[in-house]
Amino acid sequence: MNKKRNSLLLLFLIFVLISINYSFLDSVLINFFDESKTFLVERVIDGDTLVVNKTSVRLLGINTPEKGEKYYTESKEFLSKKVLNKSVELEFGKEKYDLYKRMLAYVFLDENVNLKIVEMGFANFYFPSGKDKYYPKFYSAWESCIKENKNLCEKSSDKCASCVVLKEFNVESQKIIFENICDFDCDLDNWEIKDEGRKKFFFENFVLMKNLKVEIVVGNFTNTKEKLFWKNEEYVWTKSGDTLFLRDSFGKLVLWKSY
Repeated sequence: MNKKRNSLLLLFLIFVLISINYSFLDSVLINFFDESKTFLVERVIDGDTLVVNKTSVRLLGINTPEKGEKYYTESKEFLSKKVLNKSVELEFGKEKYDLYKRMLAYVFLDENVNLKIVEMGFANFYFPSGKDKYYPKFYSAWESCIKENKNLCEKSSDKCASCVVLKEFNVESQKIIFENICDFDCDLDNWEIKDEGRKKFFFENFVLMKNLKVEIVVGNFTNTKEKLFWKNEEYVWTKSGDTLFLRDSFGKLVLWKSY
């Protein structure tokens, strides 16, 4: 009888505790399921975005070409073959969601898939919120890609690729300076400067004369032969770290510089 009474008392106490702490326990359960790491990839949107549980996931540490750009299709196909209809593990960064409500994560399937995309030359490394523990690996992956000379890492064969050098990269003043160190003029028409993200500057009908410099500054002013302006941007080069990529008119890499 005493045993039955004690059991009933214990059940009553458990019920009281659950009633008092229901909201707390509910929160714990939500967080537990919310932190689940294994997901089935339902769809691949592009080279750096996929869908799990009807939610978009933006891959951390990389930036792949946009639709219409060179290697867009290849990067998307690579990611699709790698993860589509497979269970992957997601490792979230400091911030779990971006402004577009996409989850931000590193994707693992036997290896770091994000890192592999950089190694293959289908993305440049990209750390807009600051460098994390994986940054050194992504930097090394890009250097390895450069050595392999493949895809986005392919070096320019333009005769001016060895002539145009970066003389100054000033983040505070948002200014970069290139110099033509050769004894002949270099036609830079449709050459492109790009940061780690989506910001681009195109040279239009511009010739960098031999042994002269050109300065590119963020601002809305009138271009001259010595000074060009990266218009419609408040800033380009982030203080937390960024990379400059210079490409020729065929999209081949002329030079790059990180800080």
